[in-house]
Amino acid sequence: MSRPSAARTALLDAAERLFAAEGIATVSDRRIAEAAGNSNHSAVGYYFGGRHGLLEALISRHLGAVEESRRAIFEQSDSLLGDIRALVVPATNALADLPRPSHRARFIRQAMNDPAAFPLWRSAEKTAQTAVLITRSIVARLGHLHAGVVTGRATLMAQVVTNACAEVEARAERDGTDPRWHDVGAFLSDALAGMLAAPVTNPLTANPLTETPVP
Repeated sequence: MSRPSAARTALLDAAERLFAAEGIATVSDRRIAEAAGNSNHSAVGYYFGGRHGLLEALISRHLGAVEESRRAIFEQSDSLLGDIRALVVPATNALADLPRPSHRARFIRQAMNDPAAFPLWRSAEKTAQTAVLITRSIVARLGHLHAGVVTGRATLMAQVVTNACAEVEARAERDGTDPRWHDVGAFLSDALAGMLAAPVTNPLTANPLTETPVP
């Protein structure tokens, strides 16, 4: 690895670790540089153009790690469960490939709840071709349900995966145990397939998770 590449990776790793532990808004670029062992306190600006570019690089690193696996699993899918596995399992497999202790799942949870990072996350997801195709397939398989129900359950699905993975990662670091990411991916996929296809008790006039009107 070249020195610039090594410096970028060290900054990404340090930022991911600090953001996961303390939140994104509370960690300065200078602290990230210091944690990465970089004597240039403006290293984030030099290598990424600032905080915006750093966040984009962190998000891109994760989504890039799952894209090929998602495509391969989705090509074999013939069911709702298969589609969900194509979304979830590559993410948990990517977490399994990280050195211990890992911090990525907790960074993702922070990013999903940070006003500056969340729009970048959503924008990156919309350009992730395989994820878009999988989402369309899931929506089509749930065509018997009201669109508002599907939207609300998809919101809940993202929250469940994000929070569950962050909690598993935190527990593994705290207890010094194996996160068993492959089992986590299978468990979440089964549970989410049941949730998405569950019967509807009451018709919706608004998504109760966001209070936005249903389509």
